Amino acid sequence: MNNGQTALTMQDAILTLQKYWSHNGCMITQPLNTEVGAGTANPSTALRVIGPEPWSVAYVEPSVRPDDSRYGENPNRLQTHTQFQVILKPDPGNPQELYLGSLEALGVDLRAHDVRFVEDNWASPALGAWGLGWEVWLDGMEITQFTYFQQVGGVTLSPVSVEITYGLERILMNLQGVSHFKDIVYAPGITYGEVFGQNEYEMSRYYLDDADVETNQRLFESYAAEARRMLDLELPVPAYQYVLKCSHTFNVLDARGAISTTERAKAFSLMRGLTHESAKLWAQRRAALEHPLGVTPTPALVTRNPLPRVSGTDTLLFEIGVEELPYADVPATTEAVRESVTTKLAATRLGHGTITVRATPRRVVVTVEGVEARERDTAKTVRGPKVAAAYRDGEPTPALLGFARSQGVDPAAVHTVEVNGVEYVAVTREEPGRTAAEVLSELLAEVVSGLRSTRNMRWNDPTLSFSRPVRWLLALLGRTPLPVAVSALASGTTTRVHRTAPEPVVQVTSADAYANFLQMHGILLDRQTRHDAVVRGARELAAEAGGRIDVDGEAALIDEITDIVEHPHPVRGTFDERYLDLPASVLTTVMRKHQRYLPVLDGDGRLMPHFVTFANGTCDDDVVRAGNEAVLRARYEDAAFFWRADLKVAPEEFRRQLDKLTFEDRLGTVADRADRIAALALVLAERAGLTQDAVATVRRAGELAKFDLASQMVVEFSGLAGVMAEEYARRAGESAEVAQALAEMELPRSAGGALPTSDAGAMLSLADRLDLVTGMFVIGAVPTGSSDPYGVRRAAIGLLNVLRNMPALAGVRLGDGLRAAAERYAAQGVEVHEERLAEAAELITRRYEQQLTDAGHEHRLVQAVLVWADRPAHGDRTLATLERHVGSEAFDALAAALQRVVRILPEGGVGAADRSLLTAPAELRLAESAEAVRQALHGREDDLASLIEVSAPLVAAINVFFDEVLVMDPEPAVREARLALLDDVARLARTTLDWKAL
Repeated sequence: MNNGQTALTMQDAILTLQKYWSHNGCMITQPLNTEVGAGTANPSTALRVIGPEPWSVAYVEPSVRPDDSRYGENPNRLQTHTQFQVILKPDPGNPQELYLGSLEALGVDLRAHDVRFVEDNWASPALGAWGLGWEVWLDGMEITQFTYFQQVGGVTLSPVSVEITYGLERILMNLQGVSHFKDIVYAPGITYGEVFGQNEYEMSRYYLDDADVETNQRLFESYAAEARRMLDLELPVPAYQYVLKCSHTFNVLDARGAISTTERAKAFSLMRGLTHESAKLWAQRRAALEHPLGVTPTPALVTRNPLPRVSGTDTLLFEIGVEELPYADVPATTEAVRESVTTKLAATRLGHGTITVRATPRRVVVTVEGVEARERDTAKTVRGPKVAAAYRDGEPTPALLGFARSQGVDPAAVHTVEVNGVEYVAVTREEPGRTAAEVLSELLAEVVSGLRSTRNMRWNDPTLSFSRPVRWLLALLGRTPLPVAVSALASGTTTRVHRTAPEPVVQVTSADAYANFLQMHGILLDRQTRHDAVVRGARELAAEAGGRIDVDGEAALIDEITDIVEHPHPVRGTFDERYLDLPASVLTTVMRKHQRYLPVLDGDGRLMPHFVTFANGTCDDDVVRAGNEAVLRARYEDAAFFWRADLKVAPEEFRRQLDKLTFEDRLGTVADRADRIAALALVLAERAGLTQDAVATVRRAGELAKFDLASQMVVEFSGLAGVMAEEYARRAGESAEVAQALAEMELPRSAGGALPTSDAGAMLSLADRLDLVTGMFVIGAVPTGSSDPYGVRRAAIGLLNVLRNMPALAGVRLGDGLRAAAERYAAQGVEVHEERLAEAAELITRRYEQQLTDAGHEHRLVQAVLVWADRPAHGDRTLATLERHVGSEAFDALAAALQRVVRILPEGGVGAADRSLLTAPAELRLAESAEAVRQALHGREDDLASLIEVSAPLVAAINVFFDEVLVMDPEPAVREARLALLDDVARLARTTLDWKAL
C-alpha cells in the first residue's frame, strides 16, 4: 500500500535503486545477454564473488524460470520476473541496515509496514553454491533474498560476499497497492501487463506446451560440448556462459516434463562439474593477472580495554547481539549458552548467584546475580619426590634440586607432606584470586568464540563462525562497563532495539532489570512472555470474528512464531470465501508452511475465511493486513491452479510419472520405491492375516502408492503428500477404503503424530517405513549425530508407533519385515549385507528403548523387555505385566530362581547330554515340574502372566535342586546332563524376559 503517497513506477524504482546503491559504493552494470534463472547466475555474481578482490555491484536481471509459467494468470508468478541484484564484497558490517535504507528510498514506510528477516538456507546444487541468510518479508510477501555466500562453484569464499536479490514485481505491487503484476504501473500511463502480458502468455505456451523436446535436447548437448571446449582452451568466461545456456535448456525440458530421473542426475552432475571447473579456472586467471581490483584486507583483531576495578557484589549483564537467528536456534542457543556459562563459572573460584539466559531472534542475554568482586584466595600444594629420595646425608639430591627449580623456590623452602603413610617434599604457595573483571572478561570471550549451531557461517569477522553474524556485545558488571574482546568484536555499553525505533541504538547504564529496560523499548526478552502474547493475541482476534484458534493443534507453529519476533503484534486478515471450495488441508498448509498464519476455526472445527498473523512490533494494522491478504490471495490462486491441473490427470497417470522422480541414486526412482512398498505391504498383510477385503484394499492402494508425489500440488506443498492422494483418489472414483489407505500411508508424520486407523493404511505405513529404513542401511546412509537427511530415525519411531498401536499388526515381526524389505531391494539388483539389517534392527531397538525410558518406566524393567523389540506391542504388554507383578512374593521368587539357573549356564550353550543319568529325586522333580509348565504354557509360551501363574511348583523344584544337587559334578557326563536340564528350564522363561536384567 502506498499510504497516500505517490508510488514509484517500476522504471522509477529501478532508477532509485541504482542511485541508492551507487551512492553506497556499488558499480552499476547491465543484465546478462543470455537467460538466467536468477541474478545469482550472472557472472557478475557467480564468478566475481570468488577470490580476494573487492567487488560491489548492482544490476537489473530479468530472471527466466520456465517452471513458473502460468500463462500470465497468477498474480505473483511469472516465467520472466525482474530482479535487482546487489553484491557487497566484502561484507560491510551493516548490510541489513543498508538494505532497509534502500526500501525507505523506494518509499516503504518501515514504521507502517512489517518488514522481517525470515530464515532461508540457500543452496544451488547446479552452481555448487550455498549460503545462509533470510527471505525478507514485506507484510508477509517475500520481496528479497538476502544471503551471505559461503561457497560458489565448489570454491570456499574468502572474503564472504553479501547478496541482496530484490523481487521488483512484488515490491511494486505492494507499493502501488495492486493485486496483480499486470496492473503494475511500469511507466507513466503504461502498465506491466500492456508491455509484457503477451510475452508471459506466449512464453508460457512455449515452455509448458510447445517447446520441441528433441531440439532442446540437441541444444543441451551442444552447449555442454562448447563449454567443455572453452574450458580446454582455459577460457572460463565463455565456458560459464555456455553452462548457463545448458541450465536454461535443461529448465525448458524440465517444464515440458521431458527429464527422466537418470537424465536429471546426469545433467546436474555435468553442469555442476562444468561450473566447478569454470570457477576454479576463473580464480586461477585472476591470480595470474595479480588481482587487478586489489586484495581485500583481513579485518584486524581487537585488543581488550584495561580492566576496571570493582568492589562489592554486582549483577553481570552480557548480551550477544546477532542478526536474526533461525527460530530453532533461539531455544537451542539459549540452552547452549546457559550450559557454557554455568560450566565455565563452576571451573572458577568466583562466587555468584543465579544464572539466567534468555534469547530473542536478535539477542542472547546472560545475567548472573550476586557476582563477588574477586575469586577466593587459595593455597596450592605441589607434591615432589619422596623424602627418602630428596636428601642424601642431609643434603639435597638432584631430584630435590630439580623439583625446587621447576617450582621457582629455594630448596630450603620445601616442606614435607604425608600421603598414605609416605612422606614427600612439597611446595605450598598462595594463589590470590583474580578479580571478577578478569575472570568474566576471559570467560565471556570464550562463550562467544564457542558459539555453534547445526549450520554455521562466516561473515566479515576473521575467526568467528555461527548460525548468523554476531554484530555487537554488551557487557556490564552492575554499572561498570566490562571489557570483552573476541576476534574483531569489542564489548560496549549500548544495545540495538527495533531498527524502526527513533533511536535504534540505545545506551544501557545498569545490569539490573534489563528485561524491563528492553520491554520499554518494545522487546519481550522472556520467551514464555512472548509465547503467552502470541496465544492471547490470536485468541482475542479470532473471537472477534466469531471463531477460535486450535492452540494445541498449532503448538509447533506458535512456538515458531514466538521465536521469529521480539514483540508479537497480532493482525487478523480475511480471504475470499470462494477459496473454501479447495480442500481445507490445502488452505491451512499454505497458511502454516508459507506464511506462518494461524487458521481461524468455527465452533465445529471448520475453517473460517480468516487468519491471524503476527508483525514484529507495532505497525499500521490496515497496511499490514492488506499486504498479507494479497499474499494469501496469490498463494490460493496458485493452489487453485494446481488443483484444477491435477484433477485433469488420472491417479494411474501420476503413478507412471513417478519414474521421473529420484528417490536415491543407488536405490532407484520413486516409482521403484512405490513398487517395493506395494509388494512388501502385501507380504506383510498375508503374514498378519488381514481379511480378504483389507488385503484387496492394500493391493489396490499399493498399485497407486505415492502417486500424488507427481502432482503439481504436492510438488509445491510436499507436506500434503497423502492428503492429496486421498482427495484425488476419491474424485477419481476409488473406494473410500483405498483413498483412506493412501492417506494413512504417510502417517505418522512426526514422533507423536496421528496414526493410521485402518488395517490397510497401517500396513502400507509400515511397509513405507520399513522400505526407507532398510534402504538407507543397505547403502550405508545411516543417521549419525545430528545428521539424518532421510529421516531414518523418524521412520523407525513411526513404524514402532504403528506396530505398538495397531492390533491387526500383532503377527508382524520387525526382523521379518526388514528381511522382506531387503528381498525387494535384492530383486532390484541392490547388494544387501546381513550385517546392515542387524544394524537397522539395532537402531529400531534403541528407539524402542528410548520410547519406554522417556515414558518413565524403570530402567531395569525396560532392559528386561527389550527382547520384544521385534514385537513392540507384545513388549508393551509384557512390561505392563512385569510392572504389576514385580515386587510380589511370587514374582520375586520366580526371578530369583530363574537367575540362579541362568547364571550357572555356560555362555556358549549346552551340548548333547545323556538324560538317563538324571536319577536323583531333586533332578526328577525338576524335570517333571519343567514338563508340567511346558504343557501348561502350550500356545502361550511368550506370555509372562501365564508363566507367573503356573510357576510356583517350578520355583520350589529349582530351589530344591540347587540345595541337593552339585550341578558342576566332577564327572563330565553327569555335569552335562544337569546343565542340559537347567537349560530346559531356562528355555521355558527365555522367551518372556531377559531375566539377567532383573
